[in-house]
Amino acid sequence: MKITFLGTGTSQGIPVIGSSHPVCLSEDKRDKRLRVSILIEWENYAYVIDCGPDFRYQMLRANVTRINGVLFTHEHADHTAGLDDLRPFSFQLGSVPIYAQKRVMDNLAFRFDYIFNDENKYPGAPSVQQNVIDNQEFKLNNLSVLPIQINHGKLKIVGYRFNNIAYLTDVKTIDASEKEKLKNLNILIINAIRFKPHHSHLNLEEALDLINELQPKKTYLTHISHHLGFHAEIEKILPENVFIAYDELVLEIN
Repeated sequence: MKITFLGTGTSQGIPVIGSSHPVCLSEDKRDKRLRVSILIEWENYAYVIDCGPDFRYQMLRANVTRINGVLFTHEHADHTAGLDDLRPFSFQLGSVPIYAQKRVMDNLAFRFDYIFNDENKYPGAPSVQQNVIDNQEFKLNNLSVLPIQINHGKLKIVGYRFNNIAYLTDVKTIDASEKEKLKNLNILIINAIRFKPHHSHLNLEEALDLINELQPKKTYLTHISHHLGFHAEIEKILPENVFIAYDELVLEIN
């Protein structure tokens, strides 16, 4: 399995428009972060988790020529606004399989009604194949996927576990019953937005506490804002098994 970090930034990305914050002015490539998303590949399959407003460029930058579908964590724009850019993949597949909670699917159908409504459909609009998920394990071809219910502030969203790898973004808290699904991980990918507390995201201290509780073999931090600081400085203070993800980082997993 291969995981490519397509984006590791928050809803504004880094650099933030109009910002003179030192991190936004950084020349270090690792400090330039598009909106958060990953590409998962195994055998001949390729799936994206979330397609935000940078989706088109992320696909071009990573030279992605085909995908088999998109999994959504929740409905916020930085995770969904690129839905229209599924068009090239829709031209290949006919309808692109998408996976989301019912609330999220309903939200997408309202915001992108021209995609979901087949009546008098514009020929250039993408088409999607809706797959509503709940808290039960499901299959992506030959891969089992276990949804993890997490709390993004008061909003119930999902992360995903694939084998011994879990991808969780926009976490603030996780109920004890869902933490049971996160035992014996080889790799955990989780958000850490900044040092100061945040009402709906883990800050660095909270993320490290949760990592210490779950005890994955390795952890990669994502959904990072410029307020966390420079990549080169933050990586010096992290535990030896915790790393900062950055755009275009590729993990090859046996």
